[in-house]
Amino acid sequence: MLKANNKKICIVVSSLGKGGAERSSGLLSQILFDVGYDVHVVSVLNDTEFSYKGKLLNLGELKDQDDSTLGRLKRLRVLKAYLRTHNFDYVIDNRTRIGFIKEFIISKFIYAPKKTIYCIRSYKTANYINPNRFLGRLLYANAYKTVGVSKAIAEHVKAVYKFKNVTSIYNPIVLEEYNTKSETQENYILFFGRLDDEVKNISLLLKAYSKSELPKHKISLKILGEGKDLETLMNQVKTLNIASNVKFLPYNPNPSAIVNSALYTVLTSRYEGFPRSILESLALGTPVISVDCKSGPNEIIQNTSNGLLVENHNPDALAEAMTKLFIDKDLYLQCKQNSKSSVAHFSEAEIVKQWQVILN
Repeated sequence: MLKANNKKICIVVSSLGKGGAERSSGLLSQILFDVGYDVHVVSVLNDTEFSYKGKLLNLGELKDQDDSTLGRLKRLRVLKAYLRTHNFDYVIDNRTRIGFIKEFIISKFIYAPKKTIYCIRSYKTANYINPNRFLGRLLYANAYKTVGVSKAIAEHVKAVYKFKNVTSIYNPIVLEEYNTKSETQENYILFFGRLDDEVKNISLLLKAYSKSELPKHKISLKILGEGKDLETLMNQVKTLNIASNVKFLPYNPNPSAIVNSALYTVLTSRYEGFPRSILESLALGTPVISVDCKSGPNEIIQNTSNGLLVENHNPDALAEAMTKLFIDKDLYLQCKQNSKSSVAHFSEAEIVKQWQVILN
């Protein structure tokens, strides 16, 4: 890896806790720090659960003390002073960016547009760029770069906003962290992630599982995570008469052992960005069944090679795939054997090279 010229980089994040985007932001700080950049991380919320490297400005501590309008203005002043004092070569903004007036102030008066890189971490781009094309262009067209975490996101942004400065860089994965080994798989399949049915569509997973042959083969479904829809999902499990086959597990920031022991993992989202759950599962040697949502799954999964891609919003097709990956042992072993090697090109060593190209 090329060593950087000690350029100063500020990564601004919503937080460093709970979600895949937040974990990826922490990991970005680590890989840039490790190749010689002077890295600073600014967190909007007071949640620093995930590892990061560099100096931290935790605006969330100020937010906890005073979340009034005056308190928000004070935090903006603190951020502006911090950026001015350190004179960063680049600011990488990983936040969700909602609210035109706030984002106008930040993009025009807090950041220096020509030194700013805006990341888009979901195919629901309205969370990151104003959905009004004129306002979106007003805010971000003059930025140094806009980086989508999938090719589909980058192409979508180019098509909708006509930005000239768009590229895609995938979320990295540190393969050495996924050396957990399980000699035998246990009799369960797994979903792990946020229990937000509007995004993750776990209802589809429950419906498909109930239609599959897995319950009769005593293959259980484990659902690991926390979120606003836990109670609703537990009620659905009862309604579908699969309560004895489904187990809800609490949020675990390090779920490797549980993922590693699963037969396979399942993702049923309505939309994604570049789902870490798929990367982490495959890195642990656990195949994946995923719906072909926008965006990410079809840029990671090679159908029948390291997992199965299924038409979205189709419980029958998903049920059939879930049964098939259990019943067809040759297919299963092929997917399992290819899992780890299939994500080698998402390693930190490969992804940091792409960041170095735009930062140097």
